Amino acid sequence: MSFLRWLPFGKVPELTAERLDTQKSSIQIVDVRTAKEFEADHIAGAVNLPITHFSRHAVAELELDRDKPVVAICLSAHRSIPAVRQLRGMGFEAYQLAGGMKAWWKYSGGN
Repeated sequence: MSFLRWLPFGKVPELTAERLDTQKSSIQIVDVRTAKEFEADHIAGAVNLPITHFSRHAVAELELDRDKPVVAICLSAHRSIPAVRQLRGMGFEAYQLAGGMKAWWKYSGGN
């Protein structure tokens, strides 16, 4: 596997906060922030898998549905970039939340 997949910059497919909100019931959310960040606040229904623990084995343990899109989320849409690359490499239809949790909070009126 190429180390380039782990770089936290570059372009990956994205969803806006509004689109995520309107399609939440049909999308799986993987929050790649630290456990502490996740515990402080997260989107309802999200599961936490910190990017520092991201691996095929860890993703398999989440038991994600391969027939549903996955959205990776971090604070500002940097840590989620390699997560999206890894998920796509595993065969998932994966996106990142454009702007990360900061965009979600702005959209939803939170934090």
